[in-house]
Amino acid sequence: MKKITMLTLMLFSAYVFAQSEANYDISITTIWNATEHTSVPGNAHWSPLAGATHKNPNDILEFGVTAPLTNGIKNIAETGNTTNFMSEVNTMITSGNADQYLQQSFSPFAGNNSSATISGVSVNEDFPLITLVSMVAPSPDWFIAVNGENLRSGNPAVNNGWRDTFTMDVFVYDAGTDSGADYTSGNLITNPRTPITMVTGSPINGNRMATVTFTYNSSTLSNDVRNVFENIEVFPNPTTDKFTISNIRNTNLKRIEIYSLLGKLSKTIIVNNTTNNLEVDVSNLTSGIYLLKLKNEEDSSKTQKLIVR
Repeated sequence: MKKITMLTLMLFSAYVFAQSEANYDISITTIWNATEHTSVPGNAHWSPLAGATHKNPNDILEFGVTAPLTNGIKNIAETGNTTNFMSEVNTMITSGNADQYLQQSFSPFAGNNSSATISGVSVNEDFPLITLVSMVAPSPDWFIAVNGENLRSGNPAVNNGWRDTFTMDVFVYDAGTDSGADYTSGNLITNPRTPITMVTGSPINGNRMATVTFTYNSSTLSNDVRNVFENIEVFPNPTTDKFTISNIRNTNLKRIEIYSLLGKLSKTIIVNNTTNNLEVDVSNLTSGIYLLKLKNEEDSSKTQKLIVR
C-alpha cells in the first residue's frame, strides 16, 4: 500500500509544475419529437450555439436563482439573439473570469432534429469550465444548456489531466422572464423575474432535448514553468495549522489559491513579493487533501497537493 501511495505522489509531482492545455471538438445533436415533448411546432429550430470557457462555476449561468438584470441569457432564451451575451462574456474576459467567447460559425441550425459543431476549442487549466446555450425556438423563454462543465479530469497521468471523449444529455430550462406555457404562447413578461429552472412539466415533460459530445483531440504540457518555480518549497506538508512557502523572491509570485479536491476555492492570498518566505495559516480548513496553486505575474502557475490534518 505504501508503494502505491508513493507512486501516486510521484505521478502527481511529474505534472504539477506545468501549465496544460487541451483541444476539443464540441458537437451537439438535438432531439425534438411528439412522443417525448408533446408536440413539435411548425418552424421548429434552434438559435446559434453560443458559450464561453471560464474560471468559476455559475459565473455565466446559475440554475435555481433569478437571472441577473443583464440580458444575455434572457435574449438568447426569448429571441435567440447572442449580441448581449457576447458582450457580457467579453466583459468577463476583461476582468479575468473568462477566456474566450464561443459560437458556431453558421446560424441557426435548423429543424427540430439537427446538429451543430464548434471545432478546435482550446481550453487551459485556468479556464477549464465550459458553458453552452441555445434557444428552443419557438418558445416563450426556453433554452438548452450545458452549465459550467469541467473538462479537467483530476488525473494528471492521463491526457495531462484532461477528460477523454464523453457524451452527456442536455435538458431544457426556463429563463424565468416570460410566463408563456407552450411553444407558441404570446409574449407574457414575467415581472419580477423568477428563478431559472428545468422545464419538467408539459410540453417538455423533463425529457432531454439534445446530447453533446466533447471529443478530446490532444493536449500540451508546457515545462517553462519549471524554471520559475523550481526553487520554491512548501513545508511542513502535511500540516496541522500553518505551512511556509520559501524562496519566493524573484518569482513574481502574486497569488496563492487553495482548492478542495472538488474544485471549490477555500482560501486566497495576495502575495507581497518583496518577502522570501511566506507563512500561510490553514487552521480554519477542515482536515483533508487540498490543491495548492501558486500564480505569478506572468500567469504561470504551479499546483501541488497539500494535506491538512
